[in-house]
Amino acid sequence: MSLENVPVDLPDFELIANMFVEEGVRAVSPSELHGVISGHLAAGARLKPAALEQIVNELLDIESLSQDSSKSVVTNLYTATLGCMDSMDLEFDMVLPDDEDEISMRAESLGRWCQSFLSGFGLYGKHTDASLSPEAKETLNDLGQIAQISSDLEELDENEADLMEVQEYVRMAVLMLFTECNKALEEKEKEFAKAKPENNRLH
Repeated sequence: MSLENVPVDLPDFELIANMFVEEGVRAVSPSELHGVISGHLAAGARLKPAALEQIVNELLDIESLSQDSSKSVVTNLYTATLGCMDSMDLEFDMVLPDDEDEISMRAESLGRWCQSFLSGFGLYGKHTDASLSPEAKETLNDLGQIAQISSDLEELDENEADLMEVQEYVRMAVLMLFTECNKALEEKEKEFAKAKPENNRLH
């Protein structure tokens, strides 16, 4: 069964955290898992179940997920993320702690999300610097800077406002990268489809 085109809700931070506990995973944040999957998708990847499982296993440093419920969470995370990115209503959300959690935890999770996004984007490897627009390159640089965000923040209104602003920037930046990279892939596929009959006539 394909992982795409099945509408599901995006698993939240707590649900994924509980899954990690069941799998004995301690050193990885739910934000990192969502970030790396989002990075692959933004770069143009479409992951079959085996490829998705391999990415998850490598990130979590495990041989395989032991619970069927964990596999369902991962599949739903992938499917919901792709659906949100591919929609025209800008509904994409990142898996981050709730707003009620400490600001230091939320800032750290955002940094981890961005770092993992860049890792997933780079691992797909289909977009070199030469193929990206100047805006996309600048956006990737910005995400690299945000990945280094300090988690040593006090619970102040101004810090809260700044974090929310940065979070919204990341959200829109990811959608911009997804649009550029996936549109480029679609155009290449169309060009290939048009050229294929001509190539066949040469043989």
